[in-house]
Amino acid sequence: MFSREIELEQRRVCELYKTKFVPCEKESKVGIALATFGATPINGLRHAQAKSTNGWYVWVGKELSSHADFFDPLHVEHLTDKCPEIPKFLGLPPGYRFLLAGNYVDVWFDKTLLSA
Repeated sequence: MFSREIELEQRRVCELYKTKFVPCEKESKVGIALATFGATPINGLRHAQAKSTNGWYVWVGKELSSHADFFDPLHVEHLTDKCPEIPKFLGLPPGYRFLLAGNYVDVWFDKTLLSA
């Protein structure tokens, strides 16, 4: 984890959405579309963990690109510097999504993420 405070926030988010807590190791990687940042909404989705990735993919905007170079790898420990509003959601288990747009927050389970 990045810090004890962030882990506590992640656990609170999981409790709020009545799901188990699945931590991300700070050395694991998030797929993040850095070129899209600067607008809204912020989207995140979590597939199952694989190798050095934790399954999280994050981008900004309404459209998710299928281009192979859309996402950049970023270690979890550096995510708070780039996107401080995101880390509290990273304890959600595979199959979950989130959307942030100003004060609007939505978190939901998407079973299709588990078969991808």
